[in-house]
Amino acid sequence: MNLKLVHNEYGESDIRLLRVMRRGSIHELRDLMLSVQFEGDFDSAHTAGDNRKILPPNTMANTVYVLARQYPAEAIEEFALHIVEHFLTYNPQVSRVRVAARERPWSRILVADKPHASAFVSNAGEKRITHITATRENTILQSGIENLLVLKTSGAAFKGFLHDPYTTLHDALNSIVSVEINATWTYDLSESEGPYSAAWHGIRKLLLETFANHDGRSLQHTVYAMGQAVLDNFESIAEIRLSFLDNLYSLVDLKSFGMENEGEVFLPVDEPRGLVTATLRREI
Repeated sequence: MNLKLVHNEYGESDIRLLRVMRRGSIHELRDLMLSVQFEGDFDSAHTAGDNRKILPPNTMANTVYVLARQYPAEAIEEFALHIVEHFLTYNPQVSRVRVAARERPWSRILVADKPHASAFVSNAGEKRITHITATRENTILQSGIENLLVLKTSGAAFKGFLHDPYTTLHDALNSIVSVEINATWTYDLSESEGPYSAAWHGIRKLLLETFANHDGRSLQHTVYAMGQAVLDNFESIAEIRLSFLDNLYSLVDLKSFGMENEGEVFLPVDEPRGLVTATLRREI
C-alpha cells in the first residue's frame, strides 16, 4: 500500500508564565498561557523514527521562559513575535510557526483610592489573546478578547422576527441584553507595527462604548455596529470577527404573591443560549 503523509505538526501547549517586572517599588505583571506549534520537514520522524530534526517540546517551553526573562513585560503581540522570530531564525527545518497566547488581566488594587504598586486583583474570566502564524515570507497577526461579559437594561429590542408553528417568543421592546463577547481582529501589518497594547485597550473601550450606546434591534444589529465601529476607527485593523453568546434573563412571575413585576426582578436562564457571529472585513 502506498501512503503519503499529507500534513503534520507538533508543539507544546499550556505553557504557563507569570512575568514580573520590578522597577523599584512599582511592579508590572503579565500572566500568560502560551502554545507553540511547528510545521516543517519532519516526515522522517514519522516514517523512519529519525528524530534529528525534532526540537523537543520541552525545549520550546524553556525557550519561552528564557525569552520572557530577556524581554520586558511587554504586549503579548510583541512577545509572541519575539518567539516566532527566534524559532524561525534557529530552526531551518521549520517552515511555519504558530504561537497562541492568552493573558489573564490583573488590575491594581485600590488602597485609599490609589492604585497599589504591587498588589493586584484578577478581572474574572476575561482574557486578552493573540494568535500568530508566520513563515519567513509572511506573518499573520491576530489579537482579541475572550469572555468579555456585558449587560444593559435598556436600548435593546427584538421584534418583527420570523414566526413558524413552533415559535413561542414574543416581541421584546426594551429588554435586558447580556452577552459574552469574544472578539478577534487581524492586523494589517503594512499599516501597523504597534503599539499593540494601546490598540487593544482602545478597541476594548470602543466595543464597550458601542454596546452601551447602540440602539440595537437584534443581537445581529449590535454585533455589526460594534465591528463597524472598530474598522471605522482603527486603520491598522483589516478584519474583525465578533461572537455574542447570549445570557438570558426571564421575568419572575410574582402575581401569586399579589405583586406586580414591571421589569424589576429577573431569573437567569443557563441553557440554551443563543450564539451570533459576524466577520467584517475592510474592502480595498
